[in-house]
Amino acid sequence: MISNADLLTEKRPIPVSIKLGLLTVILAFLVLANLLGGTRWLSPALLMQLFEPPGNSHELLVLQARLPRLLIGLLAGMALAVAGTVIQALCRNPLADPGLLGVNAGASASLVTLSLLPVAAEWGLFWQALPGALLASACVYMLSLLQHASGQSQAPVRLILAGAAISAVLGAYVQARVLLNPQLFDGFRYWMAGSLAGLRWADVHALWPYLIPSAITLWLLSPGLNLLLLDRSTALSLGASLQRHSVLAWLSATLLCAAATAVVGPLAFVGLASGHLARAWLPQSFQLLLPGTALIGAGLVLLADLMARTLLPPRELLTGILIAALGAPFLYISARSAAGERSAS
Repeated sequence: MISNADLLTEKRPIPVSIKLGLLTVILAFLVLANLLGGTRWLSPALLMQLFEPPGNSHELLVLQARLPRLLIGLLAGMALAVAGTVIQALCRNPLADPGLLGVNAGASASLVTLSLLPVAAEWGLFWQALPGALLASACVYMLSLLQHASGQSQAPVRLILAGAAISAVLGAYVQARVLLNPQLFDGFRYWMAGSLAGLRWADVHALWPYLIPSAITLWLLSPGLNLLLLDRSTALSLGASLQRHSVLAWLSATLLCAAATAVVGPLAFVGLASGHLARAWLPQSFQLLLPGTALIGAGLVLLADLMARTLLPPRELLTGILIAALGAPFLYISARSAAGERSAS
């Protein structure tokens, strides 16, 4: 018989709307902190003048210069986080990351190659990074299909091994090109580490046209992505088109990674950490996971960027370094948890 004390101590689940609202409040706080914080903290009263025409106030000019950097951090964090969550579902591996598809390495290889061509200067960073990202992703997909045709390992293992091989080869190529070309090294050393410094409104306009269509596509595919979490026979019996959903989701995730990587560089661990935190905090439904993951990813990038600008003033650290420092312990904890679950089963 249940007593009144048991009823009082029983934990009730937190509604999903409250969880998403809490994530939104945390992100809003980080947005304000990134606008006002930096090598010099500004007055909150300046927010009332943010969208006014630039005046003679140096603080107002600084605040308006921080706005595009803030928007790019939001968009890039959302893109990498959503792509990471989708890739983890496609690979059926909780330790998967956007770099698993070779997208980051492919985008880097494409940039260091095409940047040397005079005609490529007019294309913009996204169009310079996209060919390599798509080619690397296609190579990973085809290698997994070839291994499947030869009756080798299971699909998640095939994707992981193929992605690791492609990333290693392309990473070695990028390092060789950069080290052998001092001028290229000077231009790409900050980008390769991942940085939001020096970004302007032109970078914002170069990013959002590719992120929004890809995000909408993944949102429309979310019911099918839920079925992909099931085993193959159950998903097929429920009417899921596994190949079509997988290819469209893969392509959308590739575009998200390519666009974000082209502008801010390869920010590691954003997709990995955001996907894990979203699944631990929200129900296992992509209609809820995608917006929740986007909020977490954007908050993670903004937190790292704020730390990069405030830890060692007046110097500024690279955002990618702070994200790696925050994400490395999380990767270790995730690997231990995954190993514990496998041993328990």
